[in-house]
Amino acid sequence: MTPEEMEERDIVEFTDEQGNTLLLEVMDYFFYNGEEFAALCDAKEEAADDDHDDDPVYIMKINSFTDENGEEMEEFVPPDEALMEKLIAVVRTRFAEDADDEDDEE
Repeated sequence: MTPEEMEERDIVEFTDEQGNTLLLEVMDYFFYNGEEFAALCDAKEEAADDDHDDDPVYIMKINSFTDENGEEMEEFVPPDEALMEKLIAVVRTRFAEDADDEDDEE
């Protein structure tokens, strides 16, 4: 996947505890209690509009900051477990609403 394709599809690269590279695609951005979060799924080589229903969903808090060169950066951080339960409910509701909207369009 080229860097242009990654940016076009909003792909974020992570490194897990074992040092493996993990590419995740941002499915949705949302705010909860004034803080920004993102719902992500595994990035696939196929087009961005492919179905992600069976993929695991990851929820990350987004911390924005300015780096030493003055460039605006984003850091994706896992929320704590207590907050995660609430965020899962929010994401499920948002995706259910999106599915209902798509059904109405058909």
